[in-house]
Amino acid sequence: MDHLREMALFVEVAKVMSFKRAAVSLRVPNSTLSRRIAELERAVGVRLFNRTTRSIELTEAGAIYYERCRDIVEAARIAHEKLGEVVDKPRGRLRISTTVELARLYFAPIIADYTRLYPDVTLEIDLNPNRVDLISQNYDLALRVGQQPDSTLISRHLGILRTTLFASPAHLARMGVPARPEELSTHAVIGNLNAPQADRWVLSRGDETVEVTVSGRIMVNNFGLMRQLALLGLGIVMLHEPMVGFDVKAGRLQRVLPDWVLREAPVYALMPSRLLPAKTRLFVDMLATRVSPELAASFGS
Repeated sequence: MDHLREMALFVEVAKVMSFKRAAVSLRVPNSTLSRRIAELERAVGVRLFNRTTRSIELTEAGAIYYERCRDIVEAARIAHEKLGEVVDKPRGRLRISTTVELARLYFAPIIADYTRLYPDVTLEIDLNPNRVDLISQNYDLALRVGQQPDSTLISRHLGILRTTLFASPAHLARMGVPARPEELSTHAVIGNLNAPQADRWVLSRGDETVEVTVSGRIMVNNFGLMRQLALLGLGIVMLHEPMVGFDVKAGRLQRVLPDWVLREAPVYALMPSRLLPAKTRLFVDMLATRVSPELAASFGS
């Protein structure tokens, strides 16, 4: 039995000294209210009301119980209202874990708008590459790329991040434009140190898959530096399309083998619970509004 709920019903009856009026106020049938109070009396082992056909009154035990219950019920009501403010109005600290690249691609304008709209929230954004435990380390939200292991975390799919190939016009003018993945073996590439097989690129186009052995003098574990080196004409590089969209539009970089993709990885927002306070819910909604369309627009998908 929900003792706090029964207690609240008892307090309401004791306030108006009428089962009928209390039932109307609480919007429950009179018979249900009478039964619930009888269950409470059995639970506490004492009669709380003396009932007659025309009226009720508190017993001595009921009066003592009412004095104690009234404060408890009021405290619970206030706590519920305060919790409602947390749920409905964003406030407090919002702790987010994400990757450097996702933060660099998307976070700056979102943070600017979020802090302007919700001045009672402070943001703590962790770009540590080590994965955090949202629950034990008290994070509100994490953004991750790639399939996530089964867990108790709640995930929201934001889109697909595609990785493809880019090079500067100068490099392609010097070395030629590859027409097939196999031709990449004759080009210098800027390798990714974090890739499990940096010298083997696997490209796919629909159901077709090709594995190519590549080589180059430069290996880097930072996408930002890889982009800069590609801009300088030092080789073909694999990058996320959103990272170089402006470079492509400006003609500083060109897509190489634009119909082929090296990797398609889902992007997820991970949360410790479905019951989100406003500070988290509003940030996730902003991510979905801003990030998902950009991911969907990549390569015309």
